[in-house]
Amino acid sequence: MSRLNSARSILFAGAALAAIATTPAFAQEAAAPAAPEAQDSALADTGEIVVTARRREEKLLDVPTAVTALTAAQLDQAGAIDLTDLQIASPNTTLKDARGTNSTLAAFIRGVGQQDPVPGFEAGIGIYLDDVYLNRPQAAVLDIYDVERIEVLRGPQGTLYGRNTIGGAIKYVTKKLEDRPTMTVKGNYGSYNQADVIVSASTPIGSMFKLGISGARLTRDGFGRNRYLGIDNYNKNVWAGRATLEFETPDEKMLVRITGDYTHDKSNARNGHRLIPGLLTGSPVLSNVFDTNAGLNSPKNDVQAGGISMTVNAEVSELITLRSISAYREDTSYTPIDFDSTPSVDVDVPAYYKNNQTSQEFQALIHGGKLNGIVGFYYLGAKATTGFGVLLSTTLPGFNAYTAGDVRTETSSIYGDFTFDFTPQLSLTLGGRYTWDQRRSYVFKASYFGLTPDFGGTPIPAGAPSTDFRGTANFKRFTPRATLSFKPSADHMVYASYSEGFKGGGFDPRGSGTSAPISNPAAGRTYQDIYNYLSFDPETVKSYEIGWKGAAFDRRLNWSLAGFYSDYSNVQIPGSVGCIINNVQSFCGITTNAAKADIKGVELETNAVLARGFAGPGSSVFFNGALGYIDAKYKRFIGPTGVDVANVRVFQNTPDWTLAGTLGAALPIGSGDLNATTTVSYRSLTHQFETASPFLDQPGYTLLDAHLVYNFGGGRYSIGIHGKNLTNVHYKTAGYQYIKTNIAGQPLDATIPGNVITNGTGYVPTLGKEGVATAFYGNPRQIFGSFSVKF
Repeated sequence: MSRLNSARSILFAGAALAAIATTPAFAQEAAAPAAPEAQDSALADTGEIVVTARRREEKLLDVPTAVTALTAAQLDQAGAIDLTDLQIASPNTTLKDARGTNSTLAAFIRGVGQQDPVPGFEAGIGIYLDDVYLNRPQAAVLDIYDVERIEVLRGPQGTLYGRNTIGGAIKYVTKKLEDRPTMTVKGNYGSYNQADVIVSASTPIGSMFKLGISGARLTRDGFGRNRYLGIDNYNKNVWAGRATLEFETPDEKMLVRITGDYTHDKSNARNGHRLIPGLLTGSPVLSNVFDTNAGLNSPKNDVQAGGISMTVNAEVSELITLRSISAYREDTSYTPIDFDSTPSVDVDVPAYYKNNQTSQEFQALIHGGKLNGIVGFYYLGAKATTGFGVLLSTTLPGFNAYTAGDVRTETSSIYGDFTFDFTPQLSLTLGGRYTWDQRRSYVFKASYFGLTPDFGGTPIPAGAPSTDFRGTANFKRFTPRATLSFKPSADHMVYASYSEGFKGGGFDPRGSGTSAPISNPAAGRTYQDIYNYLSFDPETVKSYEIGWKGAAFDRRLNWSLAGFYSDYSNVQIPGSVGCIINNVQSFCGITTNAAKADIKGVELETNAVLARGFAGPGSSVFFNGALGYIDAKYKRFIGPTGVDVANVRVFQNTPDWTLAGTLGAALPIGSGDLNATTTVSYRSLTHQFETASPFLDQPGYTLLDAHLVYNFGGGRYSIGIHGKNLTNVHYKTAGYQYIKTNIAGQPLDATIPGNVITNGTGYVPTLGKEGVATAFYGNPRQIFGSFSVKF
């Protein structure tokens, strides 16, 4: 049995033992489900939202950290479909589908994140599904159903739960089962034949057990077409389900919750839109940005993901609650990536990703009068593998530059975080985490004629493997956190905090050992040369934050204002380039700790009740706003040639400005309430990579959304109509570029086309012959109706 499997067995046995041996007691983590009226009022009074950002129930206004929280009612009102819809509400946040995918998440908060989803890299932003950390970005674009709330925490996290995350965390909290039999049916239908149905049911079994089950069918036709293959592009075809079993003692002091979920995404591969004509075949630039002529259709796009978790909560005394969180998850993604988006077999990449993880967390929560806190232990054992071929027209027909990577992660942490209230107004929080990380990696590169068995082929080797590398690296780090908060009155709090974040290093599973510099010509290229070239070091951030949370006019106006500064060091820069291996053009990953950066910014979130009771009890007019400004600059950026190119490098997926404003009204009509909202959001110039690109960078743009929802029958029924991107703005969210650029003199203004090189007749490609400059776009105008019925 492997070390990972042994650890898995031991941890689940330990979790089961904890469930049996713990004194029967329970302290509820999440707030009890609000009545429909309370949920609706939360639209206009988010200051009263209860969150568990610090592992205990607190009003959002009392939490001395930057956090955005959205309730189920708010998400329903906004017509939210998946996690990417949250980026409008949270300042300095980018959440999007990674390029060429429907289900892989690219997340950035305050300039920190991960765009490249290959194994070997820890995510900069932690995604948590009911307190279970998702180790890989594949299948992390979670569809929103049966949710109680979602919290977005900005800045380093690690002294309170789960995995240490350097940039922030997103907590997806599902609903606790109700005490009576219930059944809810929700649905959407609209543009592009969007047809969503979600059915949820739960029932008590005896006096101590509850069983719940949910199923979702989410479909949509494509926003465009793959004209060459005759299939939809940007479509959706998802099956999803979740089942929950809860055991709770009659005194409500102990809860055991077992949850399993499964998602099967059978959507077509999402292919990009060419921005220039094909340089080899003249393949045209299509008029519809959602159309493509991509020719690769093997393997068939298929993503399956799921997991099971068990959470045990037990209050052993009035002061101490014990918690155990055990989980196993796995996912598999097969996808054809056609970089050039032409029928040519030119930079065509059949690829797969396979991930599994086992995690175990033990916590002791102390909830005294003046002292509250947590101590915990966290373990994660994970395996991530990838394999992909690179089919190029620059070589003989059928030539395949194949790469495989296998990364094993084992990490353990101990952490603690305590808050002492000197007075009801003055509090000090001190926390720390010590992390041990280990990476064991295997990197393999070889050339074949024909596809490998991974994709149903029987290849013929074209020489010996160029890279056959195994390496192990260990990292450890202590990361502290301190916060001082002062409440001059019940409606105001100011705070100052310092925290550190740490993200472990590793090995680039796409790297080429033949590209490693030779340190000693007499000895030739050694294992140590290859190790040094393929490996990269941890990155760290030191973050300073000051904030003011307040309320005025009888809490009809609430705000949260934060200013932050981050010293970001040893920044990991993953990338990929065209390379030459054994005199043959190929595709290689190259990752360096190239950078040091300063990041500073301001964030403001506010909500205001502008009018109340003007059209009867319950009527109101309200405004919610979010503003983020960030100034992120590299102070040093050492490129592969050893030259500092910081003056021509930019932060990716980090617009200087993010703004959103929602004006809404709630009106009592008949036996129900009508809620109407209109949201305008703006994002300034966004770079897709660290190098500014006239092809891919997205100038500033504005989106307009509107929603009208009627709740009636005491909250049992709801109907609505939702409009997103009503002005039908076309905006780029990702892309690929393999065109020669003038690095030394490259301007930072992406609207200037002078930073690409031509040969007098066309652009000069760096990989393939067609030239790769393809873009992916955010959703076009969508209008859909919604309904829900609760029995």
